[in-house]
Amino acid sequence: MSIDPSLLAKLPTIKLRARAVVEGVLSGLHKSPYQGQSVEFAEHKEYAPGDELRHVDWKAFGKLDRYYVKRFEHETELSVLMAIDASGSMNYGSTPLTKLSTAATFAAALAHLLIRQQDAVGLLIFRNGAFSYVPPRSGAGHLRVIVETLDALEGEGRCDLESMAKALAEKSRRRSAIFVFSDLFDGADGGLDALLQLRLRKHDLTLFHILDPDELTLPFDDPTRFLSMEGDGLALEAHPRELRASYLAEMCAFLDETEQRATARGSDYLRVSTDDALDRALLRFLARRERARKDGRPA
Repeated sequence: MSIDPSLLAKLPTIKLRARAVVEGVLSGLHKSPYQGQSVEFAEHKEYAPGDELRHVDWKAFGKLDRYYVKRFEHETELSVLMAIDASGSMNYGSTPLTKLSTAATFAAALAHLLIRQQDAVGLLIFRNGAFSYVPPRSGAGHLRVIVETLDALEGEGRCDLESMAKALAEKSRRRSAIFVFSDLFDGADGGLDALLQLRLRKHDLTLFHILDPDELTLPFDDPTRFLSMEGDGLALEAHPRELRASYLAEMCAFLDETEQRATARGSDYLRVSTDDALDRALLRFLARRERARKDGRPA
């Protein structure tokens, strides 16, 4: 059962929203309508709340439709940096959750799961070419710092992916997992390429492309004045019905090119709409990473 975003939006804090998403993920991991076990998985046990999510065997789930945890696997602590685009365009929201609220909720839920398995999680918040930084640590007290920081977020100014990439390179001296949450609407050339250069430093890079349904469909009919949300004063008056076809063609090309460029560099890419059920989106992400790891591809 997925969590309706409209219900999630009624929760007053990121802490409560993230907890609801995490509970949805854990519920999804241990629910299954089928019984049975295979000798092939003799070194596994059935998933139970409290088990580490990194040890879930997704191939076992694919064969048996049940969640199993490998008994024998041990991995070292992972260092994680989460980068949040807090530019003005992230304030947009035609659904109960804005893009920024969606990004913050998803990041907080993922931080909860990572810290639960003893990984160190840090946070970088970007706006107007500057950033604030919470160094990677683990523990319940540190999770509280991350969640409170995310809860206080307000978007303003412009998106600058190149500055974001430079800051991430500066703060990630050793190999890390880097999760970027952004709409990737950067007017400058080279911003996305700068982010993807992090793969050359052997970082495990994932782009969470956060978008609103309005941006994906342009549902407006009447003459509309579109205002820039990034503080540059730009405005455009247009008849959406007349430009919808060309807009959608440009948007599809942008989405396809962004995903292709990311995956060609060995980065993971996950598109998340503000009307998506975030627990389902997070489960989908975890399953994709496990499949990539099993297949020997970059996570």
